Amino acid sequence: MRFIVIGITDNPNPWFPPEVMEMIKQGRVFSGGKRHHGIVAPLLPEDAEWIDITAPLDNVFEQYQIVNCKSIIVFASGDPLFFGFANTIKRKMPEAEIVLYPSFNSLQMLAHRLVMPYHDMRIVSLTGRPWPEFDKALIERVEKIGVLTDKEHTPTAIAQRMLEYGYNYYKMYVGEHLGHPTLEKVTTLSLEEAAKRTFDNPNCILLNVDCRTENVEFVTAIGLAAANSTLYALNSKLYFGIPDSEFSLLDGREKMITKMPIRLLTLQALELPKRKVLWDIGFCTGSVSIEARLQFPHLHIEAFEIRSECEVIIHENARRFGAPGINIHIGDFLETDITALPHPEAVFIGGHGGQLKEIIAKVLTVLNDDGIIVMNSVKAPKVSTDSHRLWDEACAELGLRQEPPTKIILNENHPIEILKCSR
Repeated sequence: MRFIVIGITDNPNPWFPPEVMEMIKQGRVFSGGKRHHGIVAPLLPEDAEWIDITAPLDNVFEQYQIVNCKSIIVFASGDPLFFGFANTIKRKMPEAEIVLYPSFNSLQMLAHRLVMPYHDMRIVSLTGRPWPEFDKALIERVEKIGVLTDKEHTPTAIAQRMLEYGYNYYKMYVGEHLGHPTLEKVTTLSLEEAAKRTFDNPNCILLNVDCRTENVEFVTAIGLAAANSTLYALNSKLYFGIPDSEFSLLDGREKMITKMPIRLLTLQALELPKRKVLWDIGFCTGSVSIEARLQFPHLHIEAFEIRSECEVIIHENARRFGAPGINIHIGDFLETDITALPHPEAVFIGGHGGQLKEIIAKVLTVLNDDGIIVMNSVKAPKVSTDSHRLWDEACAELGLRQEPPTKIILNENHPIEILKCSR
């Protein structure tokens, strides 16, 4: 089957080159979104058959398969290879022939309207997609971000999320109905302004660091050339190892946190650069999850805690350090339904309440074959439960392979052993 995919804008009077107009004139079966149909309907032959592109897409491709035509003309927004329908055709029908006639995509058009160079822009699509890639761009301090939106991930919702986690040093540019001769609108706003506005669909946004914002701390990278050659920090500092004193604690108890040097060694033991999914069981203040999120923004993190009061604490700490996207589960881990969660490749057990073997056994039902489990054990005479003994017993009974522990003594504190095992 042959697909002729034509990119269009929101202009109600589209212009196409003669070659494309001849294809439309000779075509019989056409497809696209309802909005696209309204734009191109006057150009279609009287006997044209139209197939709406609506969810579920499997139904659309079933119609393509049964239609009595070897060539289908598809209208798609902008560049059909830019998060567009041509990619879907390639995935669903890899043997199909595709001929493309692209237009400018919406983010290109918005950059053109702003006369803003966009070769250095990080593109994130939130159209029918969740937040992780956008959060990753924020955590990585990307200076210029282009965002494709939808009716849930609106400019308003995006601005509110950025403000909640302290990323308040961006300027937002919103493009609405780009390409439409009368409805097109481009607005420049602060995040505070955008968080209180509503915007017409369709729209897209550009985010760029506002060099005039007082909260931005400029640091020379390789000689100070200009604002666009600087690195910038969060409202105060960038951390490699967040000081323990910066965290909100459970009842102010300093011992209820994985100490910063131990925390960083724990992240190393979890081998996070090559992992995609981390589970943090017994997160308490959330220090391990938050440090992991900031140091390895690609991670998908599921955090579990039995104490309900810790939910407020981890939210407060995540907002304080700009760590969105940690999924929080409150309740007894052994009673939590984990079947629908992404399977972990690395698991940190920060608390077990004497049920370590049961927790590890449950983890093993979903742990990836090459996954690892890490726990820290404190060698203190007044500790009622010998965690290292429970760990050894659990590993032996469950057939797990242990690595030699890493032993650490911090200041006058009791020794800590970082324990690690795998299948």
